[in-house]
Amino acid sequence: MAGAIKRTISLPRDLAADAEEIAKAEGKTLSAVIQDALRESRARRLNAELSVLQEFWSAKAKAKGILSERDLERLLRK
Repeated sequence: MAGAIKRTISLPRDLAADAEEIAKAEGKTLSAVIQDALRESRARRLNAELSVLQEFWSAKAKAKGILSERDLERLLRK
């Protein structure tokens, strides 16, 4: 893998065994399993952040009476 950085990490025995089982079952390297887990974790974190932003702006829109796309179009035409 171009640009890969090697790191040493410590895992509890049970988590290491789980990761090795997953790697074997999916025909992947242990490194690939850890990479997948980190990508999934990042995606969940970003989705959570997006939800917070959506809730914030949704509340702002509701406060201005924007409850539908039609309301938004009406406001934008002003």
